[in-house]
Amino acid sequence: MKSFTLPFILILSLFITFFSCSNKSSKSRKPVCSITITPEKRNYVYGEKVALNVKTKIKDGSISSIKLYYNGRILKESRELDFTVSGIELNNVGDAGFLAEAEKTDGQKNNRSARIEVVSDKVPEKFTYQVVNSYPHSTKHYTQGLEFVNNTLYESTGEYGTSGIFKTNFEKGNIEKSIFLDKEYFGEGITILNDKIYQLTYKNQKGFIYKLDDFSQIGTFQYPSKEGWGLTNDGTYLIMSDGTHILTWIDPVNFKVVKTNQVANNLGIINNLNELEYIDGIIYANIYTTNLIVQIDANTGKIIGEINLSAILDMYKNTVDPVDVLNGIAFQKKSNRLFVTGKYWPKIFEIKLISSK
Repeated sequence: MKSFTLPFILILSLFITFFSCSNKSSKSRKPVCSITITPEKRNYVYGEKVALNVKTKIKDGSISSIKLYYNGRILKESRELDFTVSGIELNNVGDAGFLAEAEKTDGQKNNRSARIEVVSDKVPEKFTYQVVNSYPHSTKHYTQGLEFVNNTLYESTGEYGTSGIFKTNFEKGNIEKSIFLDKEYFGEGITILNDKIYQLTYKNQKGFIYKLDDFSQIGTFQYPSKEGWGLTNDGTYLIMSDGTHILTWIDPVNFKVVKTNQVANNLGIINNLNELEYIDGIIYANIYTTNLIVQIDANTGKIIGEINLSAILDMYKNTVDPVDVLNGIAFQKKSNRLFVTGKYWPKIFEIKLISSK
C-alpha cells in the first residue's frame, strides 16, 4: 500500500505544479503612475510655483521613459521611478492639467493625470456707469451681437424664425438693410472683418459669411464648439465664446483654431461668456443672465475689470414690456464711445465707465 501511495502523490504534485505554471499569465503588466502636487490646496494663483512628484510602479519588465506634461507641454522625461520637478510656474488661468505618461521597454503604456484650478493674481477693478445718451432700439430684436463700422450700427438677433442681421441708423433707430436666416437657424453673435460679416448660429455648429456692402451670403464655415454664442475680432482673427469660460481664436480664412484662452478672476473660473467686443487688447464680455460685463485681458484670460450695469434700464421700461437680459456691446472707435443694450430692450445706451473706488 505504501509503495503505491508515494508514486501517486508524486505524480499528483507534478500535475498540479504543471497545471499552475501553464495557467500563469505571460501578459506584460502596465506601469502605474501617481502624481503629487506641492503645495496641495483648493485654488492656485497665476504665477505661483509648484512642485510635482511622480512615482511609477512596475510589476515586471523595465521602464523605457516617463514623461511629465503641463497643459500639453513636456516638463521632463526620465527613466527614474521616483522623481520630482520643482519650480513649475502656473502661467495659465483656468483648469490646468498635468499628465504623467509611462512606457516600458516592451511597449506597454499607461498614464495618470491631475487637474488644478488656477485663479488670476489680479483683483478686478470695479466700475459702475453714467448714461451719456440713449437711442431707440427695436423691442422685436432678441439681441445677440452689436458692432459699429464708422457711424453705422450692425446688429444680429436670435430666436428661431426671427433671427437676422440689421444695418441701423442708431441715432434714429431706422433699419436700412436686413437679412434673415432660415427658420432652422437660431442666430448668435456677429463680427465684421475685412468688409465681411461673420455670423454664428446657436447649435448648428455653422456660421455664415456675408459681404458688408449688400449682405449677400458668400460662404459658410464650421466652428469647433458645440454651441456658438458671442463673436468679435482682434483685427486678425475671429474670437468666439460658447457659453463656457473658454474663448477661441479662429483663422478667418481656413477656420482652424489658432489658440484658446480660459477666463478667470481672482476667485475662480467665469462661465457663461456671451456677447463680445474687442477694444485695444481687452475683450468686453456679457455674463449671460446677469447685469455684469467683464473686461478680459486678451493675452492671459485674466479678468481685469467688472462693470455693474444694474438698474440701467429701470426708468425706460414698463412692467408689461417683454424685456430680457443685458446682451450687446459696441464700441465706436472714431469717437471713443461705448454702447450697450439687451434682448428686446427699448433703448441702446451710450455709457461712460466710472471707477467704484
